[in-house]
Amino acid sequence: MNPETLPEPLLDRKTAAKYLNVSPGTLAVWDCTKRYDLAPIKVGRAVRYRLSSLERFLENQLKAK
Repeated sequence: MNPETLPEPLLDRKTAAKYLNVSPGTLAVWDCTKRYDLAPIKVGRAVRYRLSSLERFLENQLKAK
């Protein structure tokens, strides 16, 4: 399989929070209040995040400072 066609990994809230160095609760509040557009994906009751969305968020945060 071509590496360019592999699906992007989806991170659960706990893993995404660890990647961003925030608590899962903070990430949940950001989603609920729409403070940041992290483009969460609902899979049933679970919430998942694309790694590219988290990387884009971090890049935007660095530019803002």
